[in-house]
Amino acid sequence: MSSIKKIKPLNFPWETSDPFLFCVHHADNYPKGNEAMGPDASLEGRNIGQDFTIKDGWRMYHGSKVPGFPPHPHRGFETVTVVTKGFIDHSDSLGATARFGNGDVQWMTAGKGLQHSEMFPLLKRDKPNPLELFQIWLNLPAKSKMVEPHFGMLWNETIDKIDYADESDKHTQITLIAGNLDDYSGPQIPPNSWAADTNNEVAVWIIDMNPNAEWTIPAASEGLNRTIYYFEGEGLNVDDKEIPSYNGVELYSEKEAVLKNGDQPARLLLLQGRPINEPVVQYGPFVMNSQEGIQQAMMDYQKDQFGGWPWPEAEHVHAREKGRFAIHADGREEVK
Repeated sequence: MSSIKKIKPLNFPWETSDPFLFCVHHADNYPKGNEAMGPDASLEGRNIGQDFTIKDGWRMYHGSKVPGFPPHPHRGFETVTVVTKGFIDHSDSLGATARFGNGDVQWMTAGKGLQHSEMFPLLKRDKPNPLELFQIWLNLPAKSKMVEPHFGMLWNETIDKIDYADESDKHTQITLIAGNLDDYSGPQIPPNSWAADTNNEVAVWIIDMNPNAEWTIPAASEGLNRTIYYFEGEGLNVDDKEIPSYNGVELYSEKEAVLKNGDQPARLLLLQGRPINEPVVQYGPFVMNSQEGIQQAMMDYQKDQFGGWPWPEAEHVHAREKGRFAIHADGREEVK
């Protein structure tokens, strides 16, 4: 029997299943950067502050000078930000800050609440600055919604990339951001995450397939939610059923799924996890279990802004020459 439950077109954002709340794929072909690390191009005709329409191949999002997302609050869930191209400058109300990208992942537990910004500095002044990222929201169970916030970096160098060759020597590479595969396991996950308990079998994988490659997603436990998002390529088959490009495929987790690629490179994102099976009440950036929890989140944020904003600017970015680094809320610094 086929492993396929359902096939559905991908919209913006992508539809997800418990324990995931949200997934968005940002792909922007930014031009050369200007002196302020914004686009060296006219912003005329853009809805600055709310620019989500692709124009000339890119968007400003909520940024006014630098593309990205100035300070905004979160409570009750986690953000997993996977950057495959380009860089993000992170700052938050805990005092943590970072520049990461080109394969790095930030895994942030919002818990009881914090503000953060995610700006996209255009570092190159002599050539384009392409950016690709996925932001995934992973829910927290009721027992963990009010834990202390946690800012974690999963550096590219710590993330396993597993290469499989089929009988025709066509290769598939799995980037293992979370979860187990054969003898490999993902990097260390923040302690209060739903993904930190291996019994929940949370998996976040990027699957890169050569033209005409074949690879089989192994079976996991029954009762998990498992979806693959086919966002690049043409001619993919899953269990001998052709999948239209830019579609998602819900799979039975307890069954193997045989992927056979067409004659172009293919890229997919896999999200899997045991459902939390608790009520979800969401109001913008707050995700709780009840309307009362949402009202409390709003009152708490109005009272102290989740610690306020300790940085000199809302669109806080680092010096152009700064490399990949992270300064954690406790002052610990990592330099890559």
